[in-house]
Amino acid sequence: MNMNYPKFRKSAELFGVICGGLLISMPAIPQALAQESTPKINPCPRIFYEEPHNNQVVVPQGCPPNALTQRLAAQGLLPVPATPSQEQTNLGVGGETPQPGVRVPGPASGDQTQQPSPGAVSTEQPPLLQPRQTPSATIALANGTVNIKLVNDTATNVTFQVIGDTAPRSLAGKSDVTLQGLKAPVTVTFEREDGGQLIVTPQASSEPGNLNVTFNEATNAAQGRSAMRIEPNGSVFLN
Repeated sequence: MNMNYPKFRKSAELFGVICGGLLISMPAIPQALAQESTPKINPCPRIFYEEPHNNQVVVPQGCPPNALTQRLAAQGLLPVPATPSQEQTNLGVGGETPQPGVRVPGPASGDQTQQPSPGAVSTEQPPLLQPRQTPSATIALANGTVNIKLVNDTATNVTFQVIGDTAPRSLAGKSDVTLQGLKAPVTVTFEREDGGQLIVTPQASSEPGNLNVTFNEATNAAQGRSAMRIEPNGSVFLN
């Protein structure tokens, strides 16, 4: 019995060390899991790229540009959208981990491309739109300003806005309104409230500094226009 006692004591001590180590390491496991499960907030949520926000909301600096951000940047109303940060690239649009087949705009050195899977939808943004080379009309400005008469020949309301000058306003069908004393360059956006497309026809008036713009219903999307830009030299571009 006396010879077996040291062996029993050593076994008991070893068992105590093992149990103590387990008790010390156990609190660290839930803490590590809690840290890994904490979600990261993405400043570029997916809703920015879904309708109607895609054509109504300007995304924050650093986010991939949506349709409205691209359109206004191409017109010189916004700075060129910055490259998304590495953290935003890792999160992807909407805050989720990029799925197979999704191409996320990466740093300037190149895009990160993953293998596509059946049914995957690409979130790659199209290149920035460029102003048309040939102006749709040319007017003589009056001391750098222009009066714009909007004529709605459609049967539905048209929402218009002078960017940086007025809030969105509604122009009833078969009516007109005149915007006076707008200083060039000036950008006017417009859309049919029923979601249809607009044919936009700008025409210089016989009086300097006056432009008539007529809205008609378009029969297909290729005819549709949603913005007009008047440059300081009097050139009128449609987009």
